[in-house]
Amino acid sequence: MPAKGKHRIGRMSRLTKICVAAGTGGAALALPLAMSSNAFAADTHVTAANVAATAPTHAAQPAAKAAKAAPAKTAHKYKVVGGDSLSKIADVHHVSGGWQKLYADNKQTVGGNPDLIFPGQTLALGSKAVPSNSAPSADPAPKSSAKSSSETKKAPAKKAPAKSDSTAKSSSSSDKAPAAASSSSGYTLPVSGANIGTPYHQSGSSWSSGYHTGVDFVVSTGTTVKSIAAGTVISAGDGGAYGNQVVIQHSDGKYSQYAHLSSLSVSAGETVTEGQQIGLSGATGNVTGPHLHFEIRTGPDYGSDIDPVAYLNEHGVTV
Repeated sequence: MPAKGKHRIGRMSRLTKICVAAGTGGAALALPLAMSSNAFAADTHVTAANVAATAPTHAAQPAAKAAKAAPAKTAHKYKVVGGDSLSKIADVHHVSGGWQKLYADNKQTVGGNPDLIFPGQTLALGSKAVPSNSAPSADPAPKSSAKSSSETKKAPAKKAPAKSDSTAKSSSSSDKAPAAASSSSGYTLPVSGANIGTPYHQSGSSWSSGYHTGVDFVVSTGTTVKSIAAGTVISAGDGGAYGNQVVIQHSDGKYSQYAHLSSLSVSAGETVTEGQQIGLSGATGNVTGPHLHFEIRTGPDYGSDIDPVAYLNEHGVTV
């Protein structure tokens, strides 16, 4: 058949092929670009999340530092022991403002008389007293905790025998000291090396009974006052005109009284031995100056007095 009767398949021109190829290639090219765009968006999201997660860590650091610094401002406490006074505690612990400030901060605990404090009472020393000394040691402590703990354990072990020996010597010497002024019956003077000022039974309108019911030993404030013999503390506290006083009952049924004390070292119900410290002399109550007022009584209360010098002499103690 002639060639004219056949259908011809049209040929694409060169320009058409290029357009088709470009269209196909454009679609193929668009897909990677879209994927790359999504990946960039994902990376951007993760980075923002990381920044957000990291922010609290940096913000928490100042709070942690503040938490560490906070304990340095806490107030410190001190437990009163025998022989203490407000002035002594204020001096030893460097309380700003002295004993007056210490008393003002603890008036509710001490009460109306700043000269009267008791063993066992807890006093606030204030936030400025001790933290300044203790703060520098706060950082080094954790670094050598193992060494410090071992050294702490070793130190007492080495020093223990020395302390026990010295304690034995001091106790034996203290036992010998009263023996010079005491007798085999176990009595001693209430204060050492003191002279008598106002004697027993001196008359005068200054005393409600019309006479002096004891003897006054001339001593300065802070002199150690001792129990003249073993006994039981009947009372220890404010005695009105007597100021701070201690009354002790002895085995013979007699009572000794120690008045105008600046501080007390014993409490009611406590058992004491001969020569044991029961307080410090002072000028509390109705006095014109510091001294120790000492009485011997047949009963625990005022008005049952007997001659204290004669009583001590009967027990081998020369006044």
